[in-house]
Amino acid sequence: MPEPNVAPTKSNLIREKERLSLALEGYELLERKREILVMELMRRIEAVKALEREIERRAGSAYPALRRMLLSVGRERAGLLAEGASSDFGAETGRTQVAGIAAPTLTARVPKRTLRSSFMNSFADSDETVLEFTELLRLVAEMAGLRSVVWRLAKEVRKTQRRVNALEKMVIPESKARKAFIEAALEERERESVFTVKLLKARGAERVSR
Repeated sequence: MPEPNVAPTKSNLIREKERLSLALEGYELLERKREILVMELMRRIEAVKALEREIERRAGSAYPALRRMLLSVGRERAGLLAEGASSDFGAETGRTQVAGIAAPTLTARVPKRTLRSSFMNSFADSDETVLEFTELLRLVAEMAGLRSVVWRLAKEVRKTQRRVNALEKMVIPESKARKAFIEAALEERERESVFTVKLLKARGAERVSR
């Protein structure tokens, strides 16, 4: 590391000690923040994996229900039923605080489950299909919201890690080097002053003895 470009004065030493203290404190705070963010990120990644498994299971029952419905009522009748169907399924966005940062949220608004089957017709397979895919859509919307939080946390982890690295690899070592340089220069200056004083005293004593 090149010699620090700083004047070796006591005032600069005081300022450098303050800078180093703040840098060390900032490093500790950022490191704790990074650890909390990583724990939150890992927890939500596990939640994503669990939700992926749930979506896979739901899809595994939804699509067979759709096939049974098509075999039961026929594609043409299924198309007519689909044209007459309406749903108030929707999604609402929002914000939430996760480990001290704001993250977007997505909440599914699932329609009321209104069944259309009766003793007079054979719409039971259609109702089952509607229920299965309504739940599948709810899970997919939940996954979208969860993934947005994971993305936001991952981005914050990367940003915090860069700051931690900057303090650890650059700011703190450079501050320590400046502090050591000033202290060494001041100590050398002090030794020179003491030597000069002793030399002057010795010369004065020599003159007196003559």
